[in-house]
Amino acid sequence: MTTSTRERIVAESLRLFADRGYAATSVAEIEAAAGLSPGAGGLYRHFRSKEEVLASAIREHIDRTRQQVSEVLDQAVAYEDRPLEIRLKMTCQAGLAKMREEQDLIRVLFRDLDQFPHLVAEMREGIVNPLYDGIATWLSAQPEFEGIDEDWPAIASILGGAVVNYWLANESMYEPPTRIDEKRFVASWARLGLGLVNLERSTAASS
Repeated sequence: MTTSTRERIVAESLRLFADRGYAATSVAEIEAAAGLSPGAGGLYRHFRSKEEVLASAIREHIDRTRQQVSEVLDQAVAYEDRPLEIRLKMTCQAGLAKMREEQDLIRVLFRDLDQFPHLVAEMREGIVNPLYDGIATWLSAQPEFEGIDEDWPAIASILGGAVVNYWLANESMYEPPTRIDEKRFVASWARLGLGLVNLERSTAASS
């Protein structure tokens, strides 16, 4: 698939912003990275400013995230015949993969977006909250959890937050917390999810 000049500008600008920082990246550097003549104004044929390039990058990621969440929820029914533990592991692995996919955007968020609060709000409402809402919807839809009266959004914030924290710690400190490798993390994350079923059974048996 052919990549348009606009798409190259967005992709290369996000990579440069993540590597160098927004303020330290010049328009000429973005143009050169996108295959344009640096300093010739090629970027301005597609965007009014460097900030507009950043905003476009964020909005493209928002659109992709919404589509991915929708696809995952649609596909969830296809895996209902697999054991719950396997489905939970798949969900955790998908969360970690999403964090890796968004690593450049996350770096820009923590490094530079405090100067653009409106873009932080767009990321929160367009990427972060939909992901947590997707986890809550997925959990509540699992057959094993049918009839369990739980605060699924709150549980999703805990389980989803664990995935985010694990990836961020690994990314920023160059190794996972207490050197727990990803396989062990995913397995333990799934066991926590399974605990919801066991807790409900224990509660029902004692009542």
